Amino acid sequence: MATSKRNALIIVSAVFLGIIVGLVISTNFNLIFNSVASDDKTAANSELMAVDPATSEDEPALASSGSTDSYSIDSDDVDALFALEKAYINVSKQVKPWVVTITSEKYIKYRMFDPWRDFFGGDLFDFFGRRREQQDDGRERERTFVQEGLGSGVIVSADGYILTNNHVVQQADQIRVLTTDKEEYEAELVGRDDKTDVAVVRIKGKNLPYAKIGDSDKIEVGQIVLAFGNPFSKELQATVTNGIISAKGRSGIGTGTYYQDFIQTTAAINPGNSGGALVNLRGELIGINTAIMSRSGGFQGIGFAIPINMAKHAMNMLIEKGYVVRGYLGVIPQALDAEMAEAFGVKEKRGALIASVEKGTPADKAGIKEEDIVVAINGNPINDDVDFRLRIAEYEPDSKVVLKVFRNGKYLDITVKLAERPDDKPQKAIAQKETEKLGIKVTNLTDVLARRSGYEGLSGVLVTEVERTSQAYRKGVREGDLISSINRHPVESVRDYNRIVNKVDKGDVLVIRLKKRVGETISNYYVTIRMSDE
Repeated sequence: MATSKRNALIIVSAVFLGIIVGLVISTNFNLIFNSVASDDKTAANSELMAVDPATSEDEPALASSGSTDSYSIDSDDVDALFALEKAYINVSKQVKPWVVTITSEKYIKYRMFDPWRDFFGGDLFDFFGRRREQQDDGRERERTFVQEGLGSGVIVSADGYILTNNHVVQQADQIRVLTTDKEEYEAELVGRDDKTDVAVVRIKGKNLPYAKIGDSDKIEVGQIVLAFGNPFSKELQATVTNGIISAKGRSGIGTGTYYQDFIQTTAAINPGNSGGALVNLRGELIGINTAIMSRSGGFQGIGFAIPINMAKHAMNMLIEKGYVVRGYLGVIPQALDAEMAEAFGVKEKRGALIASVEKGTPADKAGIKEEDIVVAINGNPINDDVDFRLRIAEYEPDSKVVLKVFRNGKYLDITVKLAERPDDKPQKAIAQKETEKLGIKVTNLTDVLARRSGYEGLSGVLVTEVERTSQAYRKGVREGDLISSINRHPVESVRDYNRIVNKVDKGDVLVIRLKKRVGETISNYYVTIRMSDE
């Protein structure tokens, strides 16, 4: 009897324990949550939003519903993107035919001076197989280097005028143009302008596709643009890149040009793109790609183009006259900042301070004085010294302009008759004139030429040709020599060379400091040349 009661108690206890264990297990596995799921979700969502205040109010609802409707693409957005894509395609088809590849070649001849020839004679050198390419004075061997250049250009007329950069074609002995239909032409240099880095060449073609010229004065920052050109090689001809206009009126970027008013763009520009087209979404030419700012040598999001209005002004004069004619005042302007304006007592925080006035110039004759502050030209406000130079240059020589000048607390209106810039002359004619004067032709010492000729780390201009009947040749100047100074003035470029020689009067004597390379040795060598009286 006692045993039966004990067994019954054990069974009841086991059943009760099983019920308790079942409840615990079912609770841990969430098997009884369905009845209170919505309330607990609400509570959970409320707790989530309280813990993470950065989460938007809509996000929990999206997560709970599991719906993807809110992530669907708006058809209007897609249509807008397709419209933009279509614009890119249409502009590319329209522009590509009038963007060309320009290749240039510069032939550089120089002579290797061989002092051992006087000792051993020609037979010994011939015995060891050292053949002379050309032997004019018995101790020199002539070498010729071909310096190749690559750039882009824009056809601007049906009869073959092409707009490009000066640095693409300057000093080239041969210029060739390759069109997108694979036609190749020899090109003639019409004229070039180093002050704006603009040049014009011409090919003998008919009914050529040509650019639709836009108005760069109407462009806006943020506007979408496309850049066309030939980066790095001819194989990448007619490459198209896109971007926006980042800024207008950029200057002081170190291109070596006197007049700077660049368009800054994010459209990729690389070596070989120089001279190519910058266009808007209407396919209008608004700029000529010119330069980049980079620490790597490649594109880093900052490119520059010459505004087409500036390029067009230079282009028209190059076609008409062979050089660019600009108004000339004869002053050196300086930007006026706020502190300087306060010091001079001028209300405007803009304008151009006249730092100096050259004697005998239009400014001097009109009474412009040092420390005058020009705030307007013909009633149009002046922003700074760059704006001032550009405005004066836009006027033709002999034009009369009225300068609003602040002087000693008063505003004056001074009328000036502009002249022609003294250095605005045909650059091809200048190069020929210098050769006639000294019997010497020179070229800039590029990195490539410095390596080839053994003048790395030095500065000067490389002599590429010497007339055999000239004083220079008789005094020992030879192709391959490096001119480092004239009359003790450093010569670092062809421009320096021309400037110094042009200032020398007839009958005066020039002292030219050369560097001559003999084997592995570079020696200084001085020659004197008397300027011709003719």
